[in-house]
Amino acid sequence: MQYLQPYLFFNGTCEEAITFYAKVLGGTISMLARFKDAPMPPPSEDPDGGPKATPEQIKENENRVMHARLDFGGQVLLASDCPSHFKYDGIQGCSITLGFAEVAEGEKAFNALAEGGQVGMPFSETFWSERFGMVVDRFGVSWMVNAGTPKAVP
Repeated sequence: MQYLQPYLFFNGTCEEAITFYAKVLGGTISMLARFKDAPMPPPSEDPDGGPKATPEQIKENENRVMHARLDFGGQVLLASDCPSHFKYDGIQGCSITLGFAEVAEGEKAFNALAEGGQVGMPFSETFWSERFGMVVDRFGVSWMVNAGTPKAVP
């Protein structure tokens, strides 16, 4: 295998989210393409026979993000907006895990992700890590943040 990269889908907030993550994680957005930038027409219909887009939705989809790439710390996070006429249930069933060597770095990232979000587990000492916390950010993405020296687990 060459790589494993998370790919997040948003409902029209991809550009705002990826810009926020670049700031929080100290990364660079190396690609941001909109549906209107594609060499083919924007999606008007689900290829599996799903909902057909109205002319208004096709116009709205043009400015949605088709593909974004964030590079940070040797890692990659990919993201896109779901076309407006597709069913969107939010991001469910997974968390993005971040690891920081320094507690202060991890705490800074955790606190930034928590602004406008919901803390599931406060950033605190655990039996496996100097600090760990869980948060769902304001975009609905679940994060787990580890920081400091890992502890030996019995």
